[in-house]
Amino acid sequence: MQFFTNINIKSLQSPITYNDKLLLVGSCFTEHIGNYLNEVKFRVLQNPNGILFDPISVCNSISSYIENKQYTHNDLFYLNEAWHSWQHHSRFSGMDKEVVLANINQSQNAAHTFLKQADWLFITLGSSFVYKLTETGHPVANCHKAPAQTFIKHLSTIDETIIALDTLLYKLFQFNSDIKIMFTISPVRHLRDGVVDNNRSKARLIEAVHHIINKFEKLYYFPAYEIVIDVLRDYRFFDVDLAHPNYAATQFVLDKFAEACCNEQVRGLMDEIKKLVIARNHKPFNPSSQQHKQFLENQLQKTYSLQKLLPYLDFSTEISFFSGNQSQ
Repeated sequence: MQFFTNINIKSLQSPITYNDKLLLVGSCFTEHIGNYLNEVKFRVLQNPNGILFDPISVCNSISSYIENKQYTHNDLFYLNEAWHSWQHHSRFSGMDKEVVLANINQSQNAAHTFLKQADWLFITLGSSFVYKLTETGHPVANCHKAPAQTFIKHLSTIDETIIALDTLLYKLFQFNSDIKIMFTISPVRHLRDGVVDNNRSKARLIEAVHHIINKFEKLYYFPAYEIVIDVLRDYRFFDVDLAHPNYAATQFVLDKFAEACCNEQVRGLMDEIKKLVIARNHKPFNPSSQQHKQFLENQLQKTYSLQKLLPYLDFSTEISFFSGNQSQ
């Protein structure tokens, strides 16, 4: 008896390798992918503006990295006893205006440098809904809990999203002609928009992305949304809010991602590195025992072997942990 719909995900002709530098931008599901790749030691930079949901905010942020836009005091505003930027997630907000500005521009500089050298850009779009300032009509990336009357809520058309992506990609390929781009649509359900409008929103994103992929070379699509909504297709794969995929669903998507986007050799290395991460997080029953000391020594030698094999990756945390605990 078959309990899941099969999904045929075409493998990349040029799979992602440990030599690649990966920039990830977009919704909170971006961070599930980014955290996973970061944990297994890929060279990753994720969400330099923080989490972004709509295609206009995503395109504006990436354009700002290309231009290395430097923000000024005029780009910040004060609300609820903190300074914010309309173009950044609240993780950048704070009570000290100078610190907020410094952190934003530091992130801009890092993103500009990284994007110039990046081999892959991952874009995860979450919603077609854009919030615009009532006074100016300028789109914002985050509402920062400002009063509802501060914004006009707009459901972007397919054409508006295509134009935004099209304009961005022409800029991007001039800035980094070798970069490849992977699009995904977030499977997170935006239930505050209502079930009908959430589906309208996702449908517009899917149509716009596939239009763009058919227009440009070096663009790809990974069906994260379809895997959760059409393959798993069950509320047991969602958290209690019935909107966010749970751990099991996310891991299922990540396994499919690795199968489609990495070759067998890279997946083997990912598994070995994952074992080191699990060993690093191991809580020993008796830290002073000879058995535990031998365990640390074994893990240290495995780490040295991987470091020799992959000298461009950073295993300093694991080396420090396994060798430091060894002396206890």
